[in-house]
Amino acid sequence: MASLSVKPGQRFTVPDWQNNSHRISADAEHQRSASHQIRQEARALRNDTGNQARWDECDSRTRLNDRITSVDRWREVLAKCLTDIDLEIDALTKVKEAAENALQAKNLCLDVAIECLTFRESRRDIDVVRDPVEEELLREVKVIERTKKELQQRVDEAFKQLCRLKEARQQLSCDHRHKVEALELDQQCLSLNVTSGNISFKVDPTRIPNGTTVLCEWEENSQCNKDRAEAEMKASIELRGAIMLTIAQTNNELDAQRIATEFALRKRIRDMEGALNELKWQEQTTLEEIAEMEEDIRQLEEHLRKRTLDLKVAHTRLETRTYRPHVELCRDQAQCGLTGEVQQLEAAIRALQQKRTESQNALDALYRQLHRIQTDIGYKTNSLQLDNKCMDTRRKLVIPVEKFDPEVDAVNWTRNLPRNSQLELA
Repeated sequence: MASLSVKPGQRFTVPDWQNNSHRISADAEHQRSASHQIRQEARALRNDTGNQARWDECDSRTRLNDRITSVDRWREVLAKCLTDIDLEIDALTKVKEAAENALQAKNLCLDVAIECLTFRESRRDIDVVRDPVEEELLREVKVIERTKKELQQRVDEAFKQLCRLKEARQQLSCDHRHKVEALELDQQCLSLNVTSGNISFKVDPTRIPNGTTVLCEWEENSQCNKDRAEAEMKASIELRGAIMLTIAQTNNELDAQRIATEFALRKRIRDMEGALNELKWQEQTTLEEIAEMEEDIRQLEEHLRKRTLDLKVAHTRLETRTYRPHVELCRDQAQCGLTGEVQQLEAAIRALQQKRTESQNALDALYRQLHRIQTDIGYKTNSLQLDNKCMDTRRKLVIPVEKFDPEVDAVNWTRNLPRNSQLELA
């Protein structure tokens, strides 16, 4: 009878089988619990990191906005300071030019005084006297030399102050330019978001670059530049006042001395004159007409300059409007008005130029007439020739005083002093 073959191997009991099933179930339950715990922690972490990232980005955006506001406020302050210092530089430059012109005018006055002394050295015999005219001429030379020295000192001070103003302006301009660049960069940073195309990882972005300053140093630098510019502007304003006062004082002093000299010279001439009254009157009338004509020519030239500036403005507006894009480049009412304005200004300028030419021709004729009168005076008597030459030479002082006198309200009252004084002495 055949026997049942049994495969060799380990045999487990039923309890082992049951324990294995329970163990597998318990392990599965444990793994599911652990997985659930990890999922909950991951969700909480996502919420925390997302919220933190949004709050941090909002805080960074707020800080950037605050920084942009702060930088822009300083940019406006520096821009206003730049405008003020530019105006002050222009004003001081004009005052400096006025002082230089006044100094140049004194050269003519000195030449005239020395020339008069040279003329009077040709007197002969008993006429070689130390009369009041000679004393006033010598005193006038000393006054002119002293006023020239004072004016030259003021010109040098104005030059040095201009250098300081330009140096302060350079610092302001550099600071202002840096503020503009910083604003552009911060505004660019503020515009970035997760959808921007130019974002990427950078190498060590949290590093502190060389030359980095702290906030207080940044603000102190701008405040220092502003304070220095204001201090230089204040010094410039005081210097301008001092320069104009010096110009007014020197002009008044020289005018008074010139009046005294001319008074003595005229008195000397009147003691010697007799039959020359009519010619003298004609000469004085011609001088007055020359002065009036020169003033009219100056006003014509000033008016011509203003119309030329108006024409430049109109030309610039027309040229600027040619860059309007596409359909905006239309011939609108503004374009027609500007075109008409240019035509009117060009016609006005031509008329002013023609009138200026006519006035200059008339002035030349007046000078020719004056020369004939003075020549006739010289022919009348040889004994009055030298003093008449002195008077003719000193009449040249009427023009430079009006020409070089600066256009400042503080000294306007001295402009007509030479002409009026000469009329009173006539």
